[in-house]
This record gives sequence, C-alpha cells and structure tokens, in this order.
Amino acid sequence: MQAKVNWQEGMSFAGTADSGFSIQMDAKKEVGGEGKGFIPMELMVLSLAGCTAMDVISILKKKRQDVTDFEVRVDADRAEEHPKVFTHATIYYIVTGQAVDEAAVLRAIQLTAERYCPAQAMLGQVFPIDLRYQIFKESGGVKELVVEGLYTPIQI
Repeated sequence: MQAKVNWQEGMSFAGTADSGFSIQMDAKKEVGGEGKGFIPMELMVLSLAGCTAMDVISILKKKRQDVTDFEVRVDADRAEEHPKVFTHATIYYIVTGQAVDEAAVLRAIQLTAERYCPAQAMLGQVFPIDLRYQIFKESGGVKELVVEGLYTPIQI
C-alpha cells in the first residue's frame, strides 16, 4: 500500500493512495493553516471508525439482522503535551433496526476487535480502546433504546 501527499499552499495538502481517491488536509488556523481540510489525526480516528464499521455491518448482514441505521462514533483522548498522541479511545456502535439480536451485535464487535480490523488491532497495542454499544428499535420514525452495554473480551 502506498500513499502520498502533495503540498498545495500554506499548510494544505492533497492526499492520495492506491485507490486513487483524494482527500484534503490542512492545519488549524491557530497553527498556520486555513482549516480547509482534515487534520491528519482526525484521519487516524476516521480510519479506525471506518474499519470497524465496515466489519460490523458486514457481519450483521451475514447474520441477517434487520439493521435500518448504523453509526460508529469514536471519542479519542489526546495527551496535553507534544507530540499529543492518543491516550485512550471509546468506540460506540449504535445499531438501529427491527429485532436486532444483542448476541449478534456482540459477536460482530468481538470479530472486528479480535480478528478483522487492522486499524483497531494496531492502535489497540498503543492505547486502550473501550467498546460500547447501543441497540435501538425503530417504530414509526421513533427510536427506542432496547439495550446498551460495554463489550469486554472473554479471558480464557
């Protein structure tokens, strides 16, 4: 896999990778940028969210879960001092649908965390990542929380 960034002006870069798609990056105004794109650390968190989200929705589809809406949110804490690395993250899996099975959601989370998502496997070696989930039932455009919890791996 290869990636590159091309400087445009100021602190603005266009990034591309093997897929051929382009993404705009810039720095915040307070550090000399114009704020016209993602900062690189945001892209790391988005990569984590996207990687695990693709795994979980794929697994839920294979398990024939009736998912009507799905969101993965990552809250990442950073150190106060430079280089301001990530120190902890919480991934929230928010699943909405009809009769979504909690066991299916937990299995999907387990598989992404322990087997499939390289972003989570890599970053999880550097800082702790908590995995939380919420399952909502949707009826007539109204969402109702069915269950929520914290995924914890089984220690053998």
